[in-house]
Amino acid sequence: MEQKSLKMFCHLAQTLHFGKTAEAHHVSASTLSRAIQRIETELGCELLLRDNRSVVLTEAGQQFLQFAQQQLAQWQSLQLALNDQQTQLQGKLHIFCSVTAAYSHLPSLLDSFRQQHPLVEIMLTTGDAADAFEQVQQQAVDLAIAVKPETLSRMFHFQALAQIPLAVIAPTMACQVQQAVNQSVIPWANIPMILPEHGVARKRFDYWYRRKQQGKPNIYATVAGHEALVSMVALGCGVGIAPKVVVENSPVKDRVQYLEGVGDIAPFELGICCLNQSREQSLIQAFLRAI
Repeated sequence: MEQKSLKMFCHLAQTLHFGKTAEAHHVSASTLSRAIQRIETELGCELLLRDNRSVVLTEAGQQFLQFAQQQLAQWQSLQLALNDQQTQLQGKLHIFCSVTAAYSHLPSLLDSFRQQHPLVEIMLTTGDAADAFEQVQQQAVDLAIAVKPETLSRMFHFQALAQIPLAVIAPTMACQVQQAVNQSVIPWANIPMILPEHGVARKRFDYWYRRKQQGKPNIYATVAGHEALVSMVALGCGVGIAPKVVVENSPVKDRVQYLEGVGDIAPFELGICCLNQSREQSLIQAFLRAI
């Protein structure tokens, strides 16, 4: 069986969505469907149960997934072994991180890795840090700089990098929000809040606000990404919680202020994550060792 078909099947087994897998591999959904059907014909059994609403792996599909993952890992190891007796690693390593992490943490990691493995091509995708684990789970990327969740699934390997403090931020410009937070007793129930859509930061906010016993928060907006949150606070739209590293690297950092004495917020644990099943692949293993 060709490597591309095995890769598409492994990806589909994670997403259980023909459209997402077809897009990730730059093929049409019909081409993907024919590739899966060819595998099923060769094996003489169904690997997937599919209808208009859902896709589910059969028991045979679960067994074939393990086989396909092993074959792909062995193929990559063989390629590397035949490449100048492993004197130089080659290939592509796809990494996901937030825009802030791309210039706050990633450069030093890549400097160390590239000194040891200069022939490896780095493919970088940036986005909301809260989406990092999903990107890895769907095998859209090999590695991600991510915030460790409160409960880490066994499917992931997480290697810690740093503790990231969080802060409550407000605008410095003259506006109603700025006037409210400067009062001796801050009327939290009336202050517009700007929140992350989801992820660890949203949970940190929920816990922090519940302790104030002010009823439901006045949510002005929810945004994807801490960078956008800091910008909205700087524009005077409301108050929010953000990692200090995002604030310090923001082009509008002079337009926001940290609020002191408003309650402690547990820091983030930032690290590198990958799938446990991919951890032993040569490129991923080399990157984890390098950092």
